[in-house]
Amino acid sequence: MKHYKKLLLAVAFPVILAGCTVPGAYLNLDDTNDSANNAEAVDILEQVNVYPLTADKMASYKSPRLSAQVNSELDAKLAAYEYRVGAGDILNVTIWDHPELTIPAGSYRSASESGNWVHADGTIFYPYIGFVPVAGKTVVEIRAMLTTKLAKFIETPQVDVNVAAFRSKKTYITGEINEPGQQFITNVPLTLLDAVNNAGGLAEDADWRNVTLTRQGVEKNLSLHALMQRGDLTQNRLLIPGDIVHVPRNDGQKVFVMGEVNEPKLLKIDRAGMSLTEALSNVGGINQLAADATGIFVVRANRIAESGAETDTSTEAKHNTIADIYQLDISNAAALVIGTEFELQPYDIVYVTAAPVTRWNRVIGQILPTITGFNELADGINSVRAW
Repeated sequence: MKHYKKLLLAVAFPVILAGCTVPGAYLNLDDTNDSANNAEAVDILEQVNVYPLTADKMASYKSPRLSAQVNSELDAKLAAYEYRVGAGDILNVTIWDHPELTIPAGSYRSASESGNWVHADGTIFYPYIGFVPVAGKTVVEIRAMLTTKLAKFIETPQVDVNVAAFRSKKTYITGEINEPGQQFITNVPLTLLDAVNNAGGLAEDADWRNVTLTRQGVEKNLSLHALMQRGDLTQNRLLIPGDIVHVPRNDGQKVFVMGEVNEPKLLKIDRAGMSLTEALSNVGGINQLAADATGIFVVRANRIAESGAETDTSTEAKHNTIADIYQLDISNAAALVIGTEFELQPYDIVYVTAAPVTRWNRVIGQILPTITGFNELADGINSVRAW
């Protein structure tokens, strides 16, 4: 019998040791860990920055608050704006006291039907003076040119010119807009905000913080949130022909809540943003029986002290940093107020680590079936010997 007990102990001992590798993931920032993977753990810790979320340091983590700003550059462009005629536009030319030149095709036709079409070569045809180049000119310049040319045939001609139909220049509004499509540029300047409103506004799934404006092959990121919600007019732009405004879906606006919470899941950041406390609330809070309330972590990959919370590490160390980790201790529930001030960013990982006793219980939970199995084996052997 002693022989069997020794055999049982020899088999069970390595299993018990293996069970000490705690089942289930948890986040340990203590580099004094004595596990077999200690070297690897230390290497990872050297590549992350760890910041405590405390009341006295929250100001350094918060992004600058957006506020209303004027856009003097845009104001100057709007004040100096003049529409220049292009191929495809239709001009309406009026010669006062000469109706035969003004509406030669009949008085019941609209201006766009009876107007002068700007041909692909940028010219229009007008009686007496023939083909006239008008592309790239303003209506004032065209009026002066026609007046000079008609003065050879008409005494002191009174000429008026306007654009009956704008068809030569357009921009494109795409993505999560209620009415995406092309919008023509007219004699009224078209801004980014005007274009979005003309297209029926943003769709429900729009990511209004990361709108792109593509101009001549160059992309520029703009924030409609800052423009429309905060009044930051520096985000507005005067659109020019060929511009493409794209409003993406908010599929990339997501965070992952994992660990000892009641409902681990993926959350989408809405248009108003999402705080750490909101994320915890959306998953039913932490598991009060299993969670370590001191270990609420936000893992932010490839974000190297962007919010100003810099450490004393060297420039090379910062360059090699793979993530920032923010730690919130809510063992005192009042600390949840701090969580409301911490704004999550896309692809943040919110992780709630397990309490030490929970991890130990899981180890025991894995060992007990093995021990029970060996006991049953020993009892069976004893029964056979007794028989």
